[in-house]
Amino acid sequence: MPYHVREMFLSDPQQRAQVTALLEAEQLRLDANVDCTYGLFDDSEQLAATGSAYQNTLRCIAVQKHLQGEGLLPLLMTELIANRNEQGFFNLFIYTKQESACYFEKLGFYPIASVDDKLVFLENKRSGFEKYLAGLQKTDAATGKIGALVMNANPFTRGHYFLVEQAAATVDHLHLFMVSDTASLIPFEVRERLIKENTAAFHTISYHRTDDYLISSATFPSYFLPDSDEAITVQAALDAALFIKIAAALHITHRFVGEEPFSRVTGLYNKVLAETLPKHGIDIHIIPRKTAHGIPISASAARLLLVHGNWTELADIVPPTTLRFFQSEEGLAVIERLRRAENLVHY
Repeated sequence: MPYHVREMFLSDPQQRAQVTALLEAEQLRLDANVDCTYGLFDDSEQLAATGSAYQNTLRCIAVQKHLQGEGLLPLLMTELIANRNEQGFFNLFIYTKQESACYFEKLGFYPIASVDDKLVFLENKRSGFEKYLAGLQKTDAATGKIGALVMNANPFTRGHYFLVEQAAATVDHLHLFMVSDTASLIPFEVRERLIKENTAAFHTISYHRTDDYLISSATFPSYFLPDSDEAITVQAALDAALFIKIAAALHITHRFVGEEPFSRVTGLYNKVLAETLPKHGIDIHIIPRKTAHGIPISASAARLLLVHGNWTELADIVPPTTLRFFQSEEGLAVIERLRRAENLVHY
């Protein structure tokens, strides 16, 4: 039977219902975060297979059960991958169920990490993650008690400084992973610069970019976009599984996170880390929030103050280096970008 692939639009209730029904039949859910969706149809216009993508991640891929093994998946994947390539995404990732991973491996994807029997995470580069680990190890000459901190710093506040200060005082060497995903409101080059400038006084820190392997649109889209608690928990578990591999490569035995009174996503993430990491010999330290006038400092509050031009209150919660940057011509351009954003609060 001949088949054809075409783009589907989830804003159309009928098309959305078709996709949802096929996914649910395969015990999958329609992800809240997708950029595009394709369907494979037979000559009577019945949906035989579907697949979606969000940035460089392919997801929500399913083939009708009675058609599995008929060679339909490559037809769908060819179109989906071509779409991502057209959008400038060439290093691609897939989430899938354990029993489906073998089909994607036949199409040139390689497993990186898994979460129990719920999820396998694959990449279309044979040694992408291994090269990332090798790059980390090249700069690693640390000895003694080794710790790690993953930081978005959107923007860098006095709370971030306090977290670094506490972590650096606890260990002999601290690996500071800077979230390099482009989904954050403040550009990565600005966040990286402010992290390094604000922590320059600490001489036991190694700085690393997270690339696609820690808190990224590939591993953890729910960090940047609203989603269900179930999705957040599974993605957090995946992020933890990848971190465990990184920790083994760098001999990290301590992970530091900030206490989270505001963000549902980060609160669930911390919970997953606290349940998972100690089983792998990694102590987790949840550092109480730094406060200003009795109120916990947050990057979300800093963004709101930036948008409203409240420099006086902002000076209470960000270091002088951060304040000077946002008062510069370059910083004011970033503030204009924040003003155009729909939501300044972290979920």
